[in-house]
Amino acid sequence: MTDAKTNPAKLNPMVKLGLELGPIVLFFAGFRFFKDQTFQILGRDYSGFIVMTAIFIALIIATTAILWKLTGKLSKMQLMTLVLVIVMGGLSVWLNDERFIKMKPTLLYLAFGIMLGIGLLRGESYLKLVMEETLPLQPAGWMILTRRLCAFFFGLALANEVIWRLFSTDTWVTFKTFGLTAALFLFFISQSGVLSRYAIEEGAPEND
Repeated sequence: MTDAKTNPAKLNPMVKLGLELGPIVLFFAGFRFFKDQTFQILGRDYSGFIVMTAIFIALIIATTAILWKLTGKLSKMQLMTLVLVIVMGGLSVWLNDERFIKMKPTLLYLAFGIMLGIGLLRGESYLKLVMEETLPLQPAGWMILTRRLCAFFFGLALANEVIWRLFSTDTWVTFKTFGLTAALFLFFISQSGVLSRYAIEEGAPEND
């Protein structure tokens, strides 16, 4: 009998992608539809952005629960994203202030950058700990990729701060939905040279 904790179930990549990106896409679509509307709830006026933030929180909780149910585990990134969405999104809804949810990507990418940076200072790749099974690389490759991703996360945090502070909510929502996702995708595409140079062939030992 298979132990779900030691042998998590394999999930169709498209299903996983849909569960992870679905709430973001639905938030974007809902915001575009409700952005010019005001809703009165319990005697208070809420913008369409705040209402969609509340719905987004519920969607993230639901999809994360489904992912856990289907796979038997959650990554540190998924857990940290869930916590920050609940905390920062909850503050935005509770205080009726959109700034908190806009700061969520900044805090998330800063946290990732700091964690990777701490590992680098210790001469370790914390990225390897979470991606080794899906991306087998030699130790030197892990260190190069970790340094670059660490800098990239700090760059994303800075970019989010610039966008939400200096541009409109419409611009930030588009940036959050498409810009950040595209940036992460393009980053890993741009690292194809490192991935191929330091890849470990199946059955081959790692170089020290």
